[in-house]
Amino acid sequence: MPQTDESKELIIITGMSGAGKSVAVRSFEDLGYYCIDNLPPALLPTFIRLMQDSNKEITHTVVVMDLRGGDFFSTLMDALDEIEREDEIKPYILFLDADNETLVRRYKETRRAHPLASKSLPLDGIKKERELLADIKGRAKQIYNTSIMKPKELRNLLLEQFSSETKNTFSINVMSFGFKHGMPIDADLVFDVRFLPNPYYIEDLRPKTGLDDEVSSYVLKQQDAKALIEKLTDLFEFMVPRYKDEGKSQLVIAFGCTGGQHRSVTLAEYFGHELAKIASTVVFHRDLAKKEG
Repeated sequence: MPQTDESKELIIITGMSGAGKSVAVRSFEDLGYYCIDNLPPALLPTFIRLMQDSNKEITHTVVVMDLRGGDFFSTLMDALDEIEREDEIKPYILFLDADNETLVRRYKETRRAHPLASKSLPLDGIKKERELLADIKGRAKQIYNTSIMKPKELRNLLLEQFSSETKNTFSINVMSFGFKHGMPIDADLVFDVRFLPNPYYIEDLRPKTGLDDEVSSYVLKQQDAKALIEKLTDLFEFMVPRYKDEGKSQLVIAFGCTGGQHRSVTLAEYFGHELAKIASTVVFHRDLAKKEG
């Protein structure tokens, strides 16, 4: 969580239309945050000053900013630049994202028009919005990809991470994926392990996954795998504490192989176990269910 002054914090929720901002703001309301939906970016510096001048009335606040705020893209970055010149309250930006296919499906299910494509296909608006949001996404402290999340799952994730008991914790998500199914867009660090020998070409190992001992033993006994583990262990020991010091609350590390079945799963499991020794760690295998055929 952000390190603001002793008693006041401000969380800005933004991101792709249809990615779950309404669910997020209701979740923060349940946590007792003072929530403002659709605050125009131009008013953000004024609201910050109001927080600074108040005694205890406004201490834990969430504001939602999106396309409904009018000249969103032309004013939000200027507003953030102005705020960051101040020392007292530093906004914590929470960015909600989802892949294009998921967003299109959600728009079709709700029969809503995308705010940037009222007279054209939703995908046109989604692509334009993604391009316009690239800068603010780069400034986010936290990015949630809600593509495979149900609203309840997003709510539980927010309640767990931002409750008063856990808001200052740091967590690591380690994931495996297959490059042929697309790169993960929410990973902070991505490692391509396709250079390791592929168990897929061994008949007895092909139907198994990196969760099976036979596959993981085969991958981990390779000299290149041992060298990679040694180098990544040094890298993580160097980087993880610095991510924590920088104020990041979550680090997403992704390992990718061709199909997301063998090598990437093995490495994700290995480092999930090792990193759990220094931080709360969750391992997730994105493409494990996408077997051939």
